[in-house]
Amino acid sequence: MARRYDPERRRRIIEAAIRVVGRSGIAGLSHRSVAAEADVPLGSTTYHFKTLDELLVAALRQTNEGFAKAVASHGGLEDPRTDLATELAGLLGEWLAGERTGVELEYELYLAALRRPALRPVAAEWCEEVAELLSHRTDPVTARALVALMDGICLQALLTGTPYDEEYAREMLGRILPGN
Repeated sequence: MARRYDPERRRRIIEAAIRVVGRSGIAGLSHRSVAAEADVPLGSTTYHFKTLDELLVAALRQTNEGFAKAVASHGGLEDPRTDLATELAGLLGEWLAGERTGVELEYELYLAALRRPALRPVAAEWCEEVAELLSHRTDPVTARALVALMDGICLQALLTGTPYDEEYAREMLGRILPGN
């Protein structure tokens, strides 16, 4: 029997892994569960991703793109006339008001790096990418502090279930920025 050419299979496997983790957590992730979700043979998942850590790295890399793209596409962040703290607080509000499962999934994969060293470089890439984008408006050290604060604010909102407080976020972000 001839092999079927399927150039999108790898991407479908990654998306299936994201759905499995979103539904069942990382504990529910296996090559078998992903193959079933992607509707591909089990061998396809192990062909493209030898280990679950490789699959998790690909899934984390794809989910990380969400917030970094939001930061990159937010026009107000580039304009030096806008208040950066207000823009960032608004961006966080938009992101957290969106599809909650996606935000929770990003953090679940991100925090999985605590126990899975293979994920750590990808988690660090996210922080570095967002800090790089913000360093166009401030110095690199302040940009990293802004990323850490935004990360903490989001994590607290997700863990406690409390509503996001945009005014609090704006005030705290403003305290970090020079000249505020």
